[in-house]
Amino acid sequence: MMRSGGLGKLARRLCLLVFSALLARPCALAAQESAETPPSKVERKNRAPAAREMLRVKIPKPIEAKLKNGLTLLILEDHRAPSVSVQLHIGGAGALFEPAALAGLAGTAAQMLREGTRSRTSIQIAEEVDRLGATLGAGSSFGSPDAVLRASGLSDNFDAWFGLAAEIWLNPNFPADELEKLKQRQRAQLRQQRSAANFLVNERFNRAVYGEHPAATVSATPESIDAITREALVGWHRERYRPQNAILGIAGDVRAADVIGKLQKWLTGWQKSDLKEVWPHAPVAAAARQIFLVDRPGSVQATVALGNIAIDRRSRDYIPMVVMNHVIGGGAMGRLFLNLREEKGYTYGVYSNFTALRYPGPWQAGGNMRTEVTAGALVEFFNEIRRIREEKVPAAELAASKRAIAARFALSLEQPAAILGLAIARKQYDLAADYWDHYPAKIMAVSADEVQRVARKYLSPDAMQLVAVGDANKLKDVLAQYGAVEVFDGAGRPVRAGTQPN
Repeated sequence: MMRSGGLGKLARRLCLLVFSALLARPCALAAQESAETPPSKVERKNRAPAAREMLRVKIPKPIEAKLKNGLTLLILEDHRAPSVSVQLHIGGAGALFEPAALAGLAGTAAQMLREGTRSRTSIQIAEEVDRLGATLGAGSSFGSPDAVLRASGLSDNFDAWFGLAAEIWLNPNFPADELEKLKQRQRAQLRQQRSAANFLVNERFNRAVYGEHPAATVSATPESIDAITREALVGWHRERYRPQNAILGIAGDVRAADVIGKLQKWLTGWQKSDLKEVWPHAPVAAAARQIFLVDRPGSVQATVALGNIAIDRRSRDYIPMVVMNHVIGGGAMGRLFLNLREEKGYTYGVYSNFTALRYPGPWQAGGNMRTEVTAGALVEFFNEIRRIREEKVPAAELAASKRAIAARFALSLEQPAAILGLAIARKQYDLAADYWDHYPAKIMAVSADEVQRVARKYLSPDAMQLVAVGDANKLKDVLAQYGAVEVFDGAGRPVRAGTQPN
């Protein structure tokens, strides 16, 4: 078991390695661009020390146990502060498994957990959470295989607020009046999100790369919201919220032996079933480039995304992909940012990222820019993709990216909840027991050859799925230079050839 202060010392020790490196996190796409925005004049020294012996760390590991009902427990003791955080991941209860006609069912079920139980109303739950000084929330994002409940509070009243959290996930009653209020908010959200370019580009991009895979769905529809009933929620909860597919993580000022004994009693009524996670066929990368344009008449900016399916989380290429992605677009040190933002002044910022879950997800690059510079911006996107494929990354640039990744990892170790999150991920993806101990060293060991290899393997310019949102009258000819353009309106409906998109 770790001593008090062990996590903080570990994080500070790692940070000494890379403190001087720029720590740039991928940012959300900027909402608006300004024609007067000048390029940044930041000078990057990239001279952080690199003592490899400091990367040989041993990250504290939680106590692992399994209850009689099949629930997996991960308990990480940390007595530095009188607080506790809880994460419950219920596999098979996520949006990835919901019926296509009921898009949003998993997320609605999770949101409704706080709206009433067999013994408490939503108001009583909210008042009790406030009285206990706790936080409590649940959700299931589109594409996720899990429903996730998170709670936190003080250790001296842990029994009380954890008991409330357990009541919420075990005994919700999904009151019809609260469901109707939530559905009204969801309908308003649907109308609002269709006015946002970032939503439109994300919707079309996911459909382009995922095809028929359930992860192609990024939102409920008016029809699916109408179809979600109290009976559907009750059935989903009864079938899907089962312990044999769940991981309960607890981190903070607790004693593992005490908590395990209490959980055996508290969760006696939570019975396992025969439900197993039946995964859809994995998505595959598109073999040819496709161009999609979502029309926003009169828009003064274009929002662009391009990419293709790459890897799942268990791939051997994961760590080289982390480094490759950081080099090309992982932050303000990334080539895309330096090129399109600092050199060309096209945008506030452009970035890249990749999604790797139990199924393969896409590598994606994108950003917002003024409509009139879209042509030049697309040239530079493809230039940078070709450059990282055709030229080895210079040693200094590669070292700076690896230091920045290691630094961000080190900072994540400051909080017990983050350490617990790593442990849950290790369990979910069946990673080696010492995976995170060696993660910084493996990052630092990635070579320029490996970066070039994964770039050539997963970043094919000829197979990129290219999506743009903006004024079709101004963008269609620009995009047509890259292939045949399919046009859609803001509602997601295809626009027939020969008709005016607006």
